Amino acid sequence: MQHLEEVKNILVDVLNLEERKNSLREDTVLLGNIPELDSMAVVNVITALEEYYDISINDDEISAKTFETLGSLTSFVEQKLSR
Repeated sequence: MQHLEEVKNILVDVLNLEERKNSLREDTVLLGNIPELDSMAVVNVITALEEYYDISINDDEISAKTFETLGSLTSFVEQKLSR
């Protein structure tokens, strides 16, 4: 996962998780585990990913599985970048 650190940094910046940054790993559960990650925060994370990677993410591409773990979110971004 070559973009794991970048995705983690975006998540930390958007959710203001600086004090927890070092505890975030590929298998860290996001939804239901990080209280800051509510529905509005998901939208903000998606927007930040779109801007950082210059990609477009459609609503129908996103599901709870996308935000299940840091690894699943990174995999989603890497799939978008490979298209």
